[in-house]
This record gives sequence, structure tokens and C-alpha cells, in this order.
Amino acid sequence: MRLIFAGTPEFAAQALQAIIAAGHDVPLVLTQPDRPAGRGMSLQPSPVKKLALEHGIEVFQPLSLKDAEAQAKIAAIQAEVMVVAAYGLILPQVVLDMPRLGCINIHASLLPRWRGAAPIQRALLAGDAETGVCIMQMEAGLDTGPVLLRGAFPIAPTETTATLHDRLAELGASLAVEALGKLPLPAAAQPVEGITYAHKIEKAEALIDWSKSAAELDRHIRAFNPFPGAQALLRGQTVKLWQAAPVPGQGEIGQILQVDRQAIVVACGSGALAISELQKAGGKRLPVQQFLAGNPLQVGDRFDLPA
Repeated sequence: MRLIFAGTPEFAAQALQAIIAAGHDVPLVLTQPDRPAGRGMSLQPSPVKKLALEHGIEVFQPLSLKDAEAQAKIAAIQAEVMVVAAYGLILPQVVLDMPRLGCINIHASLLPRWRGAAPIQRALLAGDAETGVCIMQMEAGLDTGPVLLRGAFPIAPTETTATLHDRLAELGASLAVEALGKLPLPAAAQPVEGITYAHKIEKAEALIDWSKSAAELDRHIRAFNPFPGAQALLRGQTVKLWQAAPVPGQGEIGQILQVDRQAIVVACGSGALAISELQKAGGKRLPVQQFLAGNPLQVGDRFDLPA
């Protein structure tokens, strides 16, 4: 099948790799413009751009798809379908209508739950029991289109955004190839009940609120791993928490109840949190024993409460 692929991050790159491996003709890839990154803040190509160039595919990086020049370039490909995955630009109706079979989207949630930008993190924060991928026929609305294919699996108790991302990317790539092999597919309209929106993750959300339950804070830490990292305040300094588990315990909120080589146990609004991996600002992620060697703590010390 002759298709255009539109995507930007690693999640999308895995789908593009699978589509290329399946033998489809991909004459053009759309991706976000290069962004500054790293210590030197030099411009870095997206994972999708890197992969496309490795395969000799033309890369197009418009700032918008609303101008006539960008639309003419897409129309000239005469694609049968466009596959979209975490692209980051809105596709106007004129672009959605260009391919003979329209545009399909690889979305990392069980629609209509978690429409929007951050479905993986929001599913973890909410304590969802399962998640999955939907292959959706795109419409002008935000993730409102009918579903062509879907796959689901349970969310493991220790799942992080990093591990869940990798599982969903693999499933999304597989479903995308399956969908392309079966187009046109019957489309099932999304139910009107159960709609939720996965708003973009803001860095300010990463701050730990010790008045919440230990179970909520465990989900919080896992949802913000790897980005931006759950943050707590200790003696006025920011500390990132990377690994923890809810345990029985009670005390004043934010108070350290136990310190040993395995964990720092902190009282929460309900229960306690056993923290086993931490990171000081500017430092490395460390297991608790190494962290304590340079940052001694004792029972009765407290993490700062949010203002």
C-alpha cells in the first residue's frame, strides 16, 4: 500500500519500522521540526526522522498543515492512506480527505477513555486496571473517530510509564500493520459514555503531596517515570523519587517512620510509602543505601509539605 506516515517520538518510530518491514511503500514521512535537546541544546531530529532517513525516505517537517504549500506536497504523493501516531500537529479536514482511504491514527488508550495527549500517564495516575491501543479512523475532532481495531492488556502493579509505553508501542505497531493489510475495515463508533481526556502532562504536576494515600503516591511515582520524575522536597531541596511501594504505617504526614538499607518509609495521608530509589538535583539515580551515604536521614525527619 502507498502511504504517508506522520509521527514524531519513539512510539511512532516503532510503528513506522513495522510498516516498512511489512513491505508498504512509504514515499513521505511527516514529523515535527528538529528541537533543541541535551546539555548543549543543539537541534535534534525526532526518532521518526532518524528512522526515515536511514531508509532513504523523504522527510517533511512543516510548522503547520494549514497552508497551501504543505497541503500541495501531501496531495502530490497520491497516498492511499495516511498513518498517524503521536504526530503533534492538527490535520485539517482537507488533509484528512486527501488519501483514498483517509487517515488512521494509532492511539494508546481504549477509546473513548483517555482521548488526548497523555493517555499512558493518565491511565496510571487513575489506577486503571487495563489499557491498550485503538486504530482509529481520524476525524476533525480530538480522537473522536470510529475504531477500526483494538487490543487490550492488564496494567501490571509495578508498571511505569516507561514500561507501559514500550508494551503499547509494540502493540500499536502490530495493530497498524494488521489494519493496513485489511483496509477498508468496518468502523465502530465510539460510545458516548465513558469519555475522558488525557490532558498534557505539566511539570508542576510532578510534586508529591504527602496528604494523599500511599497507593495514590505509588501510582504518581510510576506515572511520572521517566518524565518528568516525581518530585519531593527534603530540607528545602528537590529530590526525585523513582521507585517506591505502599506499605502499612501511620504517622504525621511526610514524617519518616523507618530508615534502613532497603527503604525510607514515609507517612502519607493513608498508609506509608517505602522509597527505594532517589535522586538529588544534579545527581544520579541511586538506591536508597547509596543515597543515605551522602544524605543521612533518621526516624522523625520529615519531607517538606507543599505550600
